[in-house]
Amino acid sequence: QVQLVESGGDLVQPGGSLRLSCAASGSIFSIYAMGWYRQAPGKQRELVADITNGGTTNYADSVKGRFTISRDNAKNTMYLQMNSLKPEDTAVYYCNAVLTTFLNPAIRRAYWGQGTQVSVSS
Repeated sequence: QVQLVESGGDLVQPGGSLRLSCAASGSIFSIYAMGWYRQAPGKQRELVADITNGGTTNYADSVKGRFTISRDNAKNTMYLQMNSLKPEDTAVYYCNAVLTTFLNPAIRRAYWGQGTQVSVSS
């Protein structure tokens, strides 16, 4: 079994910062791309940022220059540093990872975390 567990969500004032973490655990053989998605009430889930196992990053235009994605491959952990937060960043943030397991080392599958709430309000 594979688990992705997010942490770090909180209520913060506009202009503030938060750091989200996503820890992957279980029978993991190899992790490929990892990403952060978010879903605001009444809206579709959208990509925030993603990162390959080689460190190549990609960001949504709305967060460029404010958010930084990173990962520690040795710890199977991904991070999202969020600065200059705006009310429109309010959403549930989900972790996603494409990985293989020891049971099926040739088959890549996408896994999701349960989400962590980020609220930006004064």
